[in-house]
Amino acid sequence: MDKQPSYLELLQTGELERRVLRLEALLARCTVCPRDCLNNRLENELAACYSGRLAVVSSFTPHFGEEPALVGTGGAGNIFFGNCNLRCVYCQNYQISQTHKEQVKNEVTHERLAEMMLELQERGCHNINFVSPTHFAPQMARAVLLAARRGLKLPIVYNTNAYDSVEVLRLLEGIVDVYLPDLKYAEDEAGYLYSKVRGYTEYARRAICEMYRQMGDELVTGEDGLLKRGLVIRLLVLPNDLAGVRESLEWIRESLGPRVAVSLMAQYYATNRAGTDERYIMLSRRITESEWLRALSMLDELGMEEGWMQEYDGAAHYYRPDFTDREEPFKDIRDFNRARDQV
Repeated sequence: MDKQPSYLELLQTGELERRVLRLEALLARCTVCPRDCLNNRLENELAACYSGRLAVVSSFTPHFGEEPALVGTGGAGNIFFGNCNLRCVYCQNYQISQTHKEQVKNEVTHERLAEMMLELQERGCHNINFVSPTHFAPQMARAVLLAARRGLKLPIVYNTNAYDSVEVLRLLEGIVDVYLPDLKYAEDEAGYLYSKVRGYTEYARRAICEMYRQMGDELVTGEDGLLKRGLVIRLLVLPNDLAGVRESLEWIRESLGPRVAVSLMAQYYATNRAGTDERYIMLSRRITESEWLRALSMLDELGMEEGWMQEYDGAAHYYRPDFTDREEPFKDIRDFNRARDQV
């Protein structure tokens, strides 16, 4: 039989509630992410992410645009948080992440967030996939506690931009079953220019190292073939190699190991400020097929065989919050390499 999520074990011992209280204490002088705003969000002071005491949820739905091991037949149970601790000029969900005055109407209580999780479970989703949870990690944990008391038993996926606090991640150990971080840039300069935060690469690498400490490089799947526990690092290929994909892959291989699963993504397109502001002219187009093929070749060259890759054609629409198409947007890296070798 499939192993139950770890948070159910923490619930039984009382450790889950203790972790939640420690996470919530960080909101009093907010250090929930590396921005370290020090604002009192418990009194509803807004931090740099424009978020206060309550979580903001833009939408929640079964989603079929994630990696195959998360989607299955019932979809991932995506909960899209509003606001963000980054300000990516090319954010594909900027209507959610960068419109805090509109998103305030989407604030939800912890109880309502727990109900959303239970509703997604009832609808047949295979996991609860929190999208952009960093700035709401304490609220997320509180809702997991409430939902677990009412029968939640799905794996928790932490789908993050990786600009995370290591302290917070340590408190999430055993609450999160699957870490799904981006590794956006290989250089801090790019993180400041395109996502408006300092030290992105340094903080993201520290965060991913902590995720790796908790999960290792093994992907644990159930009898249904779906992911129950593990770490998958997402790499979005940007035009003109602004993400530094080779450097990030080399860091993953050398710092964590070649068996760590990666998900190579082709879905970039010029949107938000990248599509209109001349300062970001280097981001003003889709990636070319040759850029994509170069990125794929690096996987083989560096011996990275675990994980997935998106299809190049049409990938740009796969991660809309309203995506419900069941057409498979990803290929397994091993299958791709095997087919190429046969040719």
